[in-house]
Amino acid sequence: MDNIGKQEDGEKVEEAVNGVKKAQNITIKVVRGKGSRRGSSCSFCQADECGEDLSMAKSYNRRHKVCQRHSKAPVVLVSTIRQRFCQQCSKFHELAEFDGNRRSCRIRLAGHNERRRRKVRADHCLEDDQLQP
Repeated sequence: MDNIGKQEDGEKVEEAVNGVKKAQNITIKVVRGKGSRRGSSCSFCQADECGEDLSMAKSYNRRHKVCQRHSKAPVVLVSTIRQRFCQQCSKFHELAEFDGNRRSCRIRLAGHNERRRRKVRADHCLEDDQLQP
């Protein structure tokens, strides 16, 4: 069976069967289910000995596989290593990568501060240009 003028979404499709053409109306319906792309597998918090089911948690917590409590905790054991969840990277880092009790690692904070400094410098340059005649 050869398809001659194949089109989708409810339009005509002509088929040649033994030299005789037939026209058909075909409707194609795409159905997408709610949920993850990987099926209905449950996700759990990645902190050691937590095991909190994240199926009813906020999408952020499900996406990063961390429960609300461990996302804000100052120290969490992950793979038997003392770590903290970085709010900027959305990953766990070792405690040495943080300053004090901050929730963002030094690398991301440095980038954030650099962007702020650039903006302040640009604003000062614009003010200086406006003050000069």
